[in-house]
Order: sequence, then structure tokens, then C-alpha cells
Amino acid sequence: MSQKRELEKLTGLDNLFGLEEEQPSSDFKSTLPIAEITLPSSQPRRYFDPLKLQSLADSIKQEGLLEPIVVRPVGEVHELVAGERRLKACEIAGLIDIPVRIIECDEKTALRIGLVENLQREELNAFEETIGILSLISTELEVESNMVVSLLYQMNNDAKGNSNHNVMVSDEAQVIQRIFSQLGKISWQSFVANRLPLLKLPPDIQAVLEQGKIEYTKAQLIARLKDDSKRQDFLNKAIEENLSLSEIKEKIGDILQTQDEKKPLSRKQEEKEKTDRIYKALKKSKIWDDEKKLKKINKLFAQIQELLEESNIDKVSSVENSLVADNGLEKELDG
Repeated sequence: MSQKRELEKLTGLDNLFGLEEEQPSSDFKSTLPIAEITLPSSQPRRYFDPLKLQSLADSIKQEGLLEPIVVRPVGEVHELVAGERRLKACEIAGLIDIPVRIIECDEKTALRIGLVENLQREELNAFEETIGILSLISTELEVESNMVVSLLYQMNNDAKGNSNHNVMVSDEAQVIQRIFSQLGKISWQSFVANRLPLLKLPPDIQAVLEQGKIEYTKAQLIARLKDDSKRQDFLNKAIEENLSLSEIKEKIGDILQTQDEKKPLSRKQEEKEKTDRIYKALKKSKIWDDEKKLKKINKLFAQIQELLEESNIDKVSSVENSLVADNGLEKELDG
């Protein structure tokens, strides 16, 4: 088997990275002791559902592990490259040895294979998938994830014609577009619009997203609650009662409206609202039929009109003074 086909078999992608000289060589060995396998410092997966892990472990007890994990030799031990979920399930199942495929590759290639394997084969939720795709691009471009996020936003602005920088033709942008195209999960434009906002959600929201307890569309609505305590209570309620997206939207809207009503008004806002109430009351009042009261009202109107005119005069004077000052400065500069 050629080195290229070996990598394709390991990752499930046809040469995603276009690397000809860095393909890992592999060797078969039926099993290795689980105790001899270590985890790399950077792992693509963050959370594993305990129930799903137990289900896989039960299946392994009955049928055995149908697909070996991938490891690479590092010193005296073997480091996991791909298959952490299978490894954990085998531990739960009580296996001493585990079927493995041993490959020779460097750390960077191992990370790439692990990321792609997870993105292609494992059931990642939206948050995990977002982190995984960013890590994959970050590894390929050899930059930090925050730089990838920045580049994606620049590409989005450029594509919409909101940028003077021709980012879309850069080598980095071409690599990003190729990765999204070959992954075939989501377009880079949709990733920017729907997935990158997940990185800005509060930590409590991100935690349940990572655990797959709630859909990201629901989580984004709940994140509109800025009070930590109220948001946590509602988040727990939404998960426990499995509230639909429309139910969450309605309830969040009611909560936000109530908060706005209870929010104390500034002095300026209070005066404006008082003026609105008086104006509406005047229009409905029968006071217009009372000559004495009408005279008082007209007198008050005249005073208000005078105040408004004074305000306008002050604004005009301010503009005139500014123009005079600018003119004086001009003459001074000319002189």
C-alpha cells in the first residue's frame, strides 16, 4: 500500500493537506497493552458522553474492537494519534490489550491526523466541531487559533466588499477555503456567521454546548440573558424540560421585556416620559372648553415656545462663534 493511501485510510480524507513528502509510514501490530499508550498534550476531543462511552464499551465486550486505534512510537511508549473514544471505551470494558495501527510520523502530522479523524468519524457537537476546525486550520497555517478567527472575519468582510484588503487571494485564505471544501461539513461563510459567535458565548453556555446538552441555536438565545444567575437557572430549565427553540425564544423575550420595564429610568428619560403623558392627557382632556384654563395653557405654551426658541438661538450662536473662530484662525494662518 502506498504512503498516500495509508494516510487516506487513516483519516478518511483524500490527502486533505496535499503533503507528498510528509506522509506517515505504518506498520501493523495486532495489539498493545493499554498501559503503554499515552495521550498527547494536545487532544482534539474535550468531552465524551458517559452514556455513549458505556454503550460502546458494552459493544466492545460482545463484539470486540472492530477498528484499531492509531498510535506512534515516542521513546519507550506509544502515543495516541487517533481513537481516544475507542481507547476510553476499551478501558471501561476492562481490556488489557487493544488493537492498534502503529505509524511513524512527527508530532505535527499526528495532530493533523487526530483532528481530521475526529471531524470525519466521531459524532462531534457544533461547539466541538467549531473548535476542531479552528485547530485544524491553525495547525495547517502554523498560527494561533485567534489569528485564524481574525483571518476568517477579514475574508468575510472582503467577500462582502467591506474591505480594502484583497484577503481572499492570499495563500492563507486559499488554504482555508480548500480545507472547508474538502471537509464538506459547512461552508467557511456559514462557519463565520453561525459558528464563530459560539466562541463569544459565556463560559456556562459553552460548557453545556461542549457536553452536547443543548443545541447551539438555543444556546445563543439563552445567552441574551446577561444576569449570570438568571441565565444559569433558565439554562437548566431549558435542558431539563427540553424546551423547543420557539418556546425558548418566547420565554426569553418575556424575561427581557420584564427586565426593561423594571430598569430604572434616568432623569432625562423620566422627564421625556412625563412630557409624553401630559401631551396625551391634554389631547383627551375637556379643558379646551374652559376659557380660564385655556388662557393658562396658552400662557404655558408661550413660555415653552420661548424656551425652545432660546435653545435654537443658543445652537445658532454656538455655530456662528465656531465659524468666527475658524475664520480668525484662517486669517491668522494667512498672515
